[in-house]
Amino acid sequence: MTLRLYDTATRSVRDFVPRESGKVGVYLCGLTLQAPPHIGHLRSGVNYDVLRRWLSAAGFEVTFIRNVTDIDDKVLVKAQEQGRPFWSIAYANELALARSYRALNVLPPTYEPRATGHIPEMHELIARLIETGHAYPATDGSGDVYFDVASWPAYGSLSGQSPDDMQSAGDAPERGKRDPRDFALWKGVKPDEPADAYWPSPWGRGRPGWHIECSAMCQRYLGVEFDIHGGGLDLIFPHHENEIAQSQAAGLPFARWWVHHGLLSIGGAKMGKSLGNALDLSYVDSLGVRPVELRYYYAAAHYRSRIDYSEDALREAAVAYRRIEGFVQRAVERVGPGQFGELPAAYVAAMDDDLNTSAALAVLQATLRDGNTALAEGDDVTVRTTLAATRAMLDILGVDPLDPAWTGGGRADDLRGVVDSLIALALEQRAQARSRKDWAAADAVRDQLKLAGVVVEDTPQGPRWTIGEQD
Repeated sequence: MTLRLYDTATRSVRDFVPRESGKVGVYLCGLTLQAPPHIGHLRSGVNYDVLRRWLSAAGFEVTFIRNVTDIDDKVLVKAQEQGRPFWSIAYANELALARSYRALNVLPPTYEPRATGHIPEMHELIARLIETGHAYPATDGSGDVYFDVASWPAYGSLSGQSPDDMQSAGDAPERGKRDPRDFALWKGVKPDEPADAYWPSPWGRGRPGWHIECSAMCQRYLGVEFDIHGGGLDLIFPHHENEIAQSQAAGLPFARWWVHHGLLSIGGAKMGKSLGNALDLSYVDSLGVRPVELRYYYAAAHYRSRIDYSEDALREAAVAYRRIEGFVQRAVERVGPGQFGELPAAYVAAMDDDLNTSAALAVLQATLRDGNTALAEGDDVTVRTTLAATRAMLDILGVDPLDPAWTGGGRADDLRGVVDSLIALALEQRAQARSRKDWAAADAVRDQLKLAGVVVEDTPQGPRWTIGEQD
């Protein structure tokens, strides 16, 4: 069966045929680095990691690009608020994102470009759009350059919106625009923004608009046309709509498939720092849920579905995964770890059907039932074959319990246990000092932990510690 993927541009599930036989180019819009990642952000990494693993399992050579946006209005606002260089904020959050992805066994991308590393490519694209009449420098002396939405009749095709019904782009003052819907390609220097957040350009000192960044990086790493462009449903408009318009107006065929994942919400609202409902990996850890169980929670839902987060649902996923893990552990004790086996045909059919992971997990559960029966009956031959098939299925989802990403090689787990115990002892001493109102002693414990790279945060649920993730 051929892999079939839902394409947002055509609003249909289509047979996936790569541009070049045996090779696939994928671009995933990564994070804007104004803050550390929360678990809503991390769903994206897991969903596209499963897609990448499935393409690789099918024999494709995958070039996977996941960018980071390290210059943006939101990053500059944080720089002003915190009195720090924008690049220091972006880099600290980039490191936190990398740690979170490693914790969830997300494979590193082939390349992970930063927006600030591709200013010349952006200048080239903008100049081409001006030359072809699809962009214009503002005449108000601001140094801004805008894409002329009216010059591109196909604008709105990805999101299914009519330009007549659209409101102002809202990414720059309207005084320099010909049309409120026009969006910024280059933003001229502003006196109230950080003095180090600008680059020279043919149109004056300034910085790139958000949308032009991805078009430039796609072309740089994947060429003028590539296979799959991914991102969250919230990026369809305006970000991906604008990417298509500016890229195709510049003569680039651009992406052949647009694959969008559903969002993770909480209480029906989008998770976000600005809403005060963002939860990170340390919070999940405080619930007693391991990263592998969080990854299983993501993978169990179809990538296009919305997940409305709840602790109960996360704990249920953790329990379900522990049952799977229990079978693997018992089977390994009986017959050894063995090698990955052949994937069941029904599992392959489910994954080829727009990555239907929920149907694939139903196949996994049926295999587990056979394996548990074989264990009970002492049928080692069946135990061996079901273990091999189970591990192969779990590996596609990135949750094989025997993956070194989860086992830690033994020594790392031993050290983690020692560290946990020592920090727990220090926190207990701090709690005792606070209970007797010896604030100096309590602060001394906290400061010593900080010097060791351990950050303590007091929460309504009690003290929470992380390693080196403070601003």
